[in-house]
Amino acid sequence: MSARPTEVLARATRYLERHGVDAPRATAEVLLADLLGTDRAGLYTRAQGLSAAQARDFGRALCRRCDGVPLQHLTGEQGFRTLVLEVRPGVFVPRPETEVVVEAALDAIAQVADAAVIDVGTGTGAIALSIAAERPDARVLAVDVSSAAAELARANAERLGLAVEVLEGDLLGPLPAALRGRLDLVVSNPPYVREHETDSLPRDVLADPRTALVGDLGLTQRLAREAREALRPGGTLVLEIGGDQADEVRGVLDGFPSVRVLPDLAGRDRVVVAS
Repeated sequence: MSARPTEVLARATRYLERHGVDAPRATAEVLLADLLGTDRAGLYTRAQGLSAAQARDFGRALCRRCDGVPLQHLTGEQGFRTLVLEVRPGVFVPRPETEVVVEAALDAIAQVADAAVIDVGTGTGAIALSIAAERPDARVLAVDVSSAAAELARANAERLGLAVEVLEGDLLGPLPAALRGRLDLVVSNPPYVREHETDSLPRDVLADPRTALVGDLGLTQRLAREAREALRPGGTLVLEIGGDQADEVRGVLDGFPSVRVLPDLAGRDRVVVAS
């Protein structure tokens, strides 16, 4: 007789724990729920055991997770604010801390009707799609230099039924001429991990494309310069930053009269808002 899911979970949790995987119980639950097409509650009420094929597939998924494959690449999805996004290898996986960026972006256009917004370096489309979902009156564009990212963002927009215009190109280069100098908001989670910091990153983070992960102050300077030209008077630039980068990012935003730094839920500097 095959083992019940609760017994399978207990063994899987011990296996992941031995291999140093973070949150082993939660990881096992997500992988098994995805395999069985159920949710967490369904795992604990299911009496039927796993078939031989299901047990084999679950074992393979556990091994891949232990080898550093991101959990999101195994399930093919990632929750972000109110949305569930499709994710794929080769495109940056959105992180929970970026939800604070969306909050700051929504605050920046709270009093602006029919706001014009662009998300630079959109990846899966997480920021742009969240803004479109929560501000349906806004005109939302998204841009990414990666054709794979642009394709995925379009697919997510279509699947979710959200009106986001996805462009492909470098920073604000593809912005239509009619919107230059007329944007209310430029928002971005740019690559900000410094080259010397990559050795300390977990393997699942390093599974993200390097171009979406590693960046320097030069990129921030270019983005700030292009944002100043694209924003209307009174418009806002919202950027995600590394926890120790606030001072240096402030230094490249001297063309903006007002610059504020906001913390994430853990209290670390995470967002710069330049108006």
